[in-house]
Amino acid sequence: MHSTSTPSATGSSSLALAAKQHISDILSIAFEHTNHHAAVVVFDQRCALSVILTDGYKQCLPDAHFIDFDSVTPEQVLAAFIPLKAADLVVLIQSTNFRLEAFRIRVELFKRQLKVIEHPHLARMEGNEVPLYIDSLAYDPAYFRGVGQALKSRIDRAGRASIDSGEGAELVFGGSLEPAKLNIGDYSNMLNVGGQFPIGEVFTEAQDLEAVNGRVRISIFGDTSFSVNKPTQAITLIISKGRVISTENSTPEFDLVLENIRADEGEIWLRELGFGLNRAFNEERTVSDIGTYERMCGVHLSLGAKHGSYTKPQIRRAASKYHVDVFAATVTVRLDDDIVYRNGEWQV
Repeated sequence: MHSTSTPSATGSSSLALAAKQHISDILSIAFEHTNHHAAVVVFDQRCALSVILTDGYKQCLPDAHFIDFDSVTPEQVLAAFIPLKAADLVVLIQSTNFRLEAFRIRVELFKRQLKVIEHPHLARMEGNEVPLYIDSLAYDPAYFRGVGQALKSRIDRAGRASIDSGEGAELVFGGSLEPAKLNIGDYSNMLNVGGQFPIGEVFTEAQDLEAVNGRVRISIFGDTSFSVNKPTQAITLIISKGRVISTENSTPEFDLVLENIRADEGEIWLRELGFGLNRAFNEERTVSDIGTYERMCGVHLSLGAKHGSYTKPQIRRAASKYHVDVFAATVTVRLDDDIVYRNGEWQV
């Protein structure tokens, strides 16, 4: 178990060693980066995690160009990207989220076929969350790629899916699912190499959004500040034809999430069906940043019309504003009649 206090000097040393090892594995195994390619690391020093990660990358990438975001102008940062060639590497270590005027960093770098590792919103995680974040960077290719590809194979041929979240609550996806997408550190058949870390996810959604019906108990949700919110008891969502029509045991914070979606979108669609693979996180081992915690080993769903990975005829992308992650208190997951998740682990 991790201490709930700030890591000690001894703990900091072990964290630094773990960070270096995980970064080394990410660079060599997932990114296949070698010293034949250039690397630029843009960092800040505003929080403990950014300091630890920057030191780790300095040890693993001794020849890289390191830029302290707070000591230069945005123009100087952009200028550092200009000499880079396809398959070179950019690492972004961000206590918040770097703003370079209208420049959408990751999108623009991907357009130039650069590899990108992004660590955003690190300042949201402090104290006992720091070692959890470091743990989440561990890259086990046999696990991530083996389980990830097996789940994709099962999802892509499934005729139905269901989530049992206990106390009689079952959510049924009554038809086929969209071809699953992978975030498992295997970029061999992908247009872009990289993205936000930590990784570990296989996701899909119903081909027919209205084929989703039933009840699901939510143990954790992303609130309006993009923080992990864990109510004292699970909130039950009642889903009819792919929409949230009512709740039980809700909280004021969750009611506000739903009110915001209804106000701007008129109704509350349930879209993403996400299978998280990252074993550093579960219902007890949590971090505050919802974008990081989303990879937790279990099931997450999204509320709101926005899900850019798939298009649906009844949803206009331009009018879609919300994608709120909620996490099911999952007992089992079935694809067709096969149980693929039980006892907190994937069974494939």
